[in-house]
Amino acid sequence: MPNNRKEWAKRIPEFIVEAETLLARTEECLSHLQLINNDPDAIDCLLSTLLKLASKADALALAAVSEFSLHIHGLLNHALNHMELHDEALDALKDCLTLIAWQLELIDQNTGQLSLDETEQTTLIEAFAFQVGQSQFRPPVNSRPLTLLSYTERQA
Repeated sequence: MPNNRKEWAKRIPEFIVEAETLLARTEECLSHLQLINNDPDAIDCLLSTLLKLASKADALALAAVSEFSLHIHGLLNHALNHMELHDEALDALKDCLTLIAWQLELIDQNTGQLSLDETEQTTLIEAFAFQVGQSQFRPPVNSRPLTLLSYTERQA
């Protein structure tokens, strides 16, 4: 949480609006991927949007949202180097994005607490990891991606 509750309380409504906008963008990218498999622009959009969401959540010390977004980003980024995203993987990704939307709804705007069982996050991450062939995926502890290498740049 930022330096004090008063400052945080001022920033959380703005964060919620921005996070909902970012999630809407991820949904658009996901819908695009369901129509055009492994479209580089849609993948880049998803990756950059997940990073922005994680960064914004981290700035407000919303670890559950930030870390979950980073997990999804890491799995998606790793999968792109090894496989095409199939329908089951996209469905698992959609489930993860839906949970983030629920998390945003459940943030206590006075305390910043997110009272939820981490089991659902873990289950969804494991399901997505399985669908992209990474059942043993574990992101580095306290990793913070600094830059985003686009899908098209990776392909070059």
